[in-house]
Formats: sequence, C-alpha cells, structure tokens
Amino acid sequence: MPLFVLDEALLGSAFAVPNRLAFLRESLVGLDESLRKAGAGLVVRRGDVVREAVEVARAAGAAAIHISDDVSAYAQDRRRRLANACAAERIELCVHPGVTVVPPGDLVPAGGDHFRVFTPYWRRWRAEPLRPVARGVRRLVTVRGIARGRIPSLKDLTRGTTSPDLPAGGETAARRRLTAWMRLGVERYGELHDDLATDATSRLSPYLRFGCLSPRELLERVSGRAGAEPFVRQLCWRDFHHQVTAANPDMPRADYRPRRRRWRTDDDALAAWKEGRTGYPLVDAGMRQLAREGWMHNRARLVTASFLTRNLGIDWRAGARHFWDLLVDGEIANNSGNWQWVAGTGNDTRPNRVLNPIRQQRRFDPTGEYARRYVPELADGSGYPDPIV
Repeated sequence: MPLFVLDEALLGSAFAVPNRLAFLRESLVGLDESLRKAGAGLVVRRGDVVREAVEVARAAGAAAIHISDDVSAYAQDRRRRLANACAAERIELCVHPGVTVVPPGDLVPAGGDHFRVFTPYWRRWRAEPLRPVARGVRRLVTVRGIARGRIPSLKDLTRGTTSPDLPAGGETAARRRLTAWMRLGVERYGELHDDLATDATSRLSPYLRFGCLSPRELLERVSGRAGAEPFVRQLCWRDFHHQVTAANPDMPRADYRPRRRRWRTDDDALAAWKEGRTGYPLVDAGMRQLAREGWMHNRARLVTASFLTRNLGIDWRAGARHFWDLLVDGEIANNSGNWQWVAGTGNDTRPNRVLNPIRQQRRFDPTGEYARRYVPELADGSGYPDPIV
C-alpha cells in the first residue's frame, strides 16, 4: 500500500518553501494517477510521519514498513524514531537505498568513515558494483477499510508565492525531459554544459531531488553513451556530498573545515545580491534566473556563490539560506556541500579559489546572451546599477 505522509513539523518550518511544495504537490498528483492505473491510488496522511505511518500499518495489518533512506540530521532522527516505534509494534522496518547511486557509507577510505576528497571517491565509485535497477510497480490491490485521504491544494500547504516559471513536477515530466535530453544533449554535455546561453545541462536535478527519477536508473540510461562521462561525474558529485553530509549532519550550519575567516555583515550588499542588482551582469542574471524559475544554471551558481563569499565577504550560510528558499531542487546535502566548496570551508582542495565574475562572463557568456535574457535593462543600459564593489 503506497503511503505518503505530509510532515507537519516540516510544513511549519523553514523547509516549507513554496517552490518545492508546488513541485512536490504536482509530483504527488502524478504519482497518484500512475498508481491508480496499477490498481490502487496513493494513501495520503498529514501529521507526524512516525505516528501516521505506524497507525496506517497497524490498521492495514501490515507486517512491514518500507522507506528510502536519507542523510540529513532530521531524516536520520526520523528513521531512528520510526525504528523504535516499529519495534514496539512488532512491525519490520525495511530501509532501502534509492536517494543516491551508491548508498552513503558503502564506500569508506582506510581509517575513516567517509571520503573528504572527491577524486579518490570518484575512483572507488566508478569501480563499485551497483545494485540492479528495480522494475516499477505493475499491480496493486486496494486495502479495504483504509481511507485514502487527499492531496491538499497548494493554498492548503503554503500561503507563500511561487516563482512564475517553475518546471513541471512528476515522473511523467521527468521522463519527458530525460528522453529529450538523451536525444539532444548528453553527447555534447562535456563540451557545452558550462555554456550559459546554450543551456545544455540536463535540468533533471529537481526530479532527482523528489524521487521522480532514480539516480541509479539515470546512470544506467546514460552509461556507455558517447560523451556521457562528464555527466556521470556530476552524479558522482551528488553522491559525494550525500556521503559527506551523512557523516557530518551539521553541514548546513557549521564549517566542515573551519578557516577562522571573519565574515562581513552588509545587509545592503546582501540585498543587492539577492535582487540581482550588483552591477555584474553574470551575477545578476543568475540571481534573477533563480527568482524567476526556482532554478539556476550550475555555472551561474558557482559564480554567484563565489561573488557573495569572496568579493562581498559575506558568510556562505546567508547565501545558502537564500538558495534554499527558492531552489526547486534544493536539498540539504547538495546545497550546503556546494556552498561550502565555493566558500573554501568544505571539500575543495583549493580553498582560496576565486571565480572572477568578469572573466567567467568572458569565458561562459561571451556574447552576453544569457545576461540579457534575465537582465533586460542591459540592452540599453537604462536603470542598470554601477558595480557595488
């Protein structure tokens, strides 16, 4: 019996981001439609995940509860609470991999609990035997006596506003996007993925984040294709950040490698950065793309993060919070891991790396097409601010 519990603790917290809630709701609607075709729709509850899951299992006479594992501090605590509750009810708890290609903790270096540097992790990851790709559900039987519940409207989930150009949620949209990208994009990914105007990245990250697409299946689909290796490396980076976060649940809050750096407090500069009004076209275009789409090109993410931490000297946590508030694909491991990498407090072996926004513009948006797409006042210069630093 497929069950989804809307976690009341998260809905009332900073995790309740309108963009992600809209994507989640659309994904749940699509999931319910697919499950109905297999014979039984999605059962929906709202409240404490542990209490609701155990109560539904008890009412259904279920012998086991199956979940996908996750790495955040909250997810780890939720898994422990669920394990205790299941033990008390004599219900088996089955925890499955699925969020990553290789489960966090499966690969460990000699004398350590996780890899701190990407390259040796990449070598081990590429050589690791992988679990088979599971087939989808073919047939379900409705459990009598269990109320299905309903998927709430977006207004019931949040009073906040969403970005105007969000991607469509759900597995159907994910597979449509994957099919198009496999046909047109994967072979030139290594050549074009940093070209901002071309927009040649897969844009599959929101679907991976919400489980609409399995990273294990995605790896199988692209492996062996000409030019796919750079994309496979990005899937490995995603796994890398998850295994770091699994071993260090404080990643969203605390420096992974403290550098004793003194951050500046500058509310005006931070506001200008958030609004895309810094006077640096590439930085401003990236921030406005984020506001409009709930998503940002990966090269622009690197440049905007570097500008905030290196050029403005503002704490990476302020930037990570803003990204978290808007990104449809925002997830704890990737958001904090990548921000710390750019800020020099994370897993970068070159902690003093700076991405000069003018040089990055010349390399990855030389004609200014990407910048003008999101900053229209660049066309005639009217109203565009002078550089703030």
